[in-house]
Amino acid sequence: MCGIVGYIGKNEAVPVLLDGLGRLEYRGYDSAGVTVVSQGKLKTTKAVGRLAKVGELLKQNPLPGTVGIGHTRWATHGRPSDRNAHPHQDCSKKFSVVHNGIIENYQELKEELQEKGHIFSSETDTEVIPHLIEEFYDGDLASSVRKALARMVGAFAIAVLDEAHPDTIVVARKQSPLIVGLGEGENFVASDIPAILPYTREIYILEDGEMAVVKAGEILVTDFTGKPVAKEVFHVEWDVEAAEKGGYEDFMLKEIHEQPRAIRDTLSGAIDRQTKQVVLSRVNFPEGFIKNLSRIHVVACGTAYHAGLVGKYVIEKMLRIPVDVEVASEFRYREPLVQPGSLTIVISQSGETADTLAGLREAKRLGSRILAITNVVGSSVAREADDLILTLAGPEIAVASTKAYTTQLLALYLLAIYMAQEKGVIEEEERVKLIDAIAELDTKLEKVLNTETKIKEFVEDFKHCENIFFIGRGLDYAVSLEGALKLKEISYIHAEAYAAGELKHGTLALIVEGVPVFALVTQEDLYEKMISNIKEVKAREATVVALAMAGDHETSKSVDYVLHIPQTHPMLTPILSVVPLQLFAYYAAKARGCDVDKPRNLAKSVTVE
Repeated sequence: MCGIVGYIGKNEAVPVLLDGLGRLEYRGYDSAGVTVVSQGKLKTTKAVGRLAKVGELLKQNPLPGTVGIGHTRWATHGRPSDRNAHPHQDCSKKFSVVHNGIIENYQELKEELQEKGHIFSSETDTEVIPHLIEEFYDGDLASSVRKALARMVGAFAIAVLDEAHPDTIVVARKQSPLIVGLGEGENFVASDIPAILPYTREIYILEDGEMAVVKAGEILVTDFTGKPVAKEVFHVEWDVEAAEKGGYEDFMLKEIHEQPRAIRDTLSGAIDRQTKQVVLSRVNFPEGFIKNLSRIHVVACGTAYHAGLVGKYVIEKMLRIPVDVEVASEFRYREPLVQPGSLTIVISQSGETADTLAGLREAKRLGSRILAITNVVGSSVAREADDLILTLAGPEIAVASTKAYTTQLLALYLLAIYMAQEKGVIEEEERVKLIDAIAELDTKLEKVLNTETKIKEFVEDFKHCENIFFIGRGLDYAVSLEGALKLKEISYIHAEAYAAGELKHGTLALIVEGVPVFALVTQEDLYEKMISNIKEVKAREATVVALAMAGDHETSKSVDYVLHIPQTHPMLTPILSVVPLQLFAYYAAKARGCDVDKPRNLAKSVTVE
């Protein structure tokens, strides 16, 4: 959620810090700041609000220097304010710290330090860190940081500057992502890879319990006891331009239009074109594992959770194995009934979602095998899982997930087919039919994007609405949940999704003249039931938008607006049907003047509870 960038080398630090933090803005933040070793002193500029405000302050009062750290903060402890913005310093202003995560025992530490005479100037948990370092300082920054780490309970990634050691940045990680970028005569620190891509593609990914002493010409990685750790260099293959808007007005619109490419990339190498079988190179189930599998758990949050609901339907239908889909923040606290020999599928775009990662660890502790679906190869989720399916969506900058969702769906389809192959429960004819249909999804998505024009024509009719309902049955219900979430998070219109058969069990009381209802009608076996449900809401004078299959000429007779998606295999409709819902949410938000890429109160990657 928060962002960290650090630089040490031969160039001016401030431009690198601001550029790197700017590349992390998509994560969401409410304040920003930098500390630079300038003329032998630690000098800090920070402010509540956008990063641009810090940039303006630095133009007025430049901080020359070649060593610095920077941060974008999302408030957890203490309201958004100048004094709560990072970096934070100790009493003497000799140490400066930026921090992602939460120090769970900060109140205890703060009271202890205050009793010893330390004076605090913020409401944050982070400020205890520089004061701890000051308290334990023994002339060696790394040693002092290690002593402070020994007292800290929680999740954190930190970067520390010491005025007495202006040639050094010390960093440490526990359950919050942190990387070190390798340059020539310069090195970099960041919480996420895009921040430093313009400067280096060679990085160290720090593991939990590791810290690094970073100088311009060398990097020493150790564990928290000071024992050296040998690290392998990870080469990043992302294209820097992938994080640019590419001519689109917003990142979200660009990412919606990137979905055909994302599907192609994720599918690449996953299908044996000759045998028409699924090949998952990073999935290595033990012999007999799938045949003996009796239960599957899916653990995820938000949009990834909605993808899991689709996965449940598909896996249960194909394998006849019960699948429980769990909200990660609930799963980790309810003593889940996870048995040894079960499979837990964790889904996270960033691979660093705190609750999902905690769910992974809990399921692993209980003896479950872990399969991760994520978009980031070097992420915590990817590295801690037993098996992995990568979604090759590329960097997703907009807070509202679009291409990550559709590639997560594709990954779940591929997994279901793969397991059905291994278990021997799918007929060859059905497998081939499914794989052929999957291979056509990218071109059909291109056609779905043509609904954009029609959506732009009628979305103005809905921009003043404060409530919209989504209804569907079966897979359409799972997709309607995601459609409602998209509309809520970027347009701020209150939207709720309901299983259409539940209308008479309470929801129908809310349907009055003019209330908009978005009805999904893509499941042939449930078609007549859905038409009846549409007639129920139309009888109460609702305004209905329907999403139907190409060739369906009957639905339009019962609704006010209709959109169509191409015919495909019934199980695959979610990948196509979600796109018009994304576009509807996008254009509704634009019509209401909302910041589409950075919706209020939300962040891209939720790395704390």
